[in-house]
Amino acid sequence: MEKNNNRMIADSLLLDLRKRIDAIDDSILELLNRRACCAQEVAEIKQNQGEANCFYRPEREAEVLRRIGANNAGPLSNEAVVRFFRELMSECLALEKPLTVGFLGPEGTFTQQAAYKHFGHAIKVAPFPAIDEIFRAVEAGACQFGVVPVENSTEGVVTHTLDSFLRSALVIAGEVALRIHHNLMSRERDPARIRRVFSHQQSLAQCREWLDRFLPDVDRVSVSSNAEAARLSSVEPESAAIAGEVAAELYELAILERNIEDEPDNTTRFLVIGRDPVGSTGADKTSLLISTHNHPGALCRALEPFARHRLSMTKIESRPSRRGVWDYVFFIDVEGHRQDDDLAVALAELEKVSMVKILGSYPRGIG
Repeated sequence: MEKNNNRMIADSLLLDLRKRIDAIDDSILELLNRRACCAQEVAEIKQNQGEANCFYRPEREAEVLRRIGANNAGPLSNEAVVRFFRELMSECLALEKPLTVGFLGPEGTFTQQAAYKHFGHAIKVAPFPAIDEIFRAVEAGACQFGVVPVENSTEGVVTHTLDSFLRSALVIAGEVALRIHHNLMSRERDPARIRRVFSHQQSLAQCREWLDRFLPDVDRVSVSSNAEAARLSSVEPESAAIAGEVAAELYELAILERNIEDEPDNTTRFLVIGRDPVGSTGADKTSLLISTHNHPGALCRALEPFARHRLSMTKIESRPSRRGVWDYVFFIDVEGHRQDDDLAVALAELEKVSMVKILGSYPRGIG
């Protein structure tokens, strides 16, 4: 009797909670559509002002996401809240005018995953086979933005991206840090039926210890990309692929094991490239390249203004300038926006002793 009474009380409490949840959901739905209506009004105002090419503003999105994260009282994590609002803003922007974003293809690559992480899923994506083709597509206006890899925590810099900046007038509009998680995926539901594994050679190397332990007798086949590995596994029986989640969704493969990489902190940094400069947010980064005369102490003198104005450099990388043998340019990341007083003064001083090309000031990566 007492057990029945307790069950009835519990059922009554659950019913009340479900009614409250339904009411909250209805309120959320109303607020979401009210926000979308405001976004449409913003688009109308911008169109009336003659601004019709692209309504996306990286600095505005960064400010909103940082404010939402700062105001989050939980229990949802900041990461979850930021992810939700990024998708919300992506959908609202698509009502105004969908973005077309170029990425390093084919479909299903980590670069596509980085594009979705930065812009949300309500974008049009355009795969390109090479990094320089992404630059050309954005320069020509075929895409409003592009996403390109620039460095990996274990493999180092992506030289094709740095070299493309030497020739291009595009600017950096944002950055994305993506933890690279490799997943074993297949149409086979039983791992014991797998006879071969497809993946890019770097991914095979990054998962070698896991493969040695759990699939020691399975053939490892290197292919051009992880996306191509997923495509092959989708048509070949008794096979699997190592790739990211986007590839599993695209080729309708089941993820049998997640996060099989040997180094759990493996991270790739991607840059968002566009045609227009980005405004200041108060939490920015500036990337530039400099070229100095080839004589002792030239680089030290060039970098001295950063130290004197207490500006932190987060990266420096050298590349051949392609103008002569042993002639180099240096790619530098420094904290701050080019409009910030200290950085503006330091850059002016730097230009007196070096050739300087500012690649862009942009919000530091979020989430």
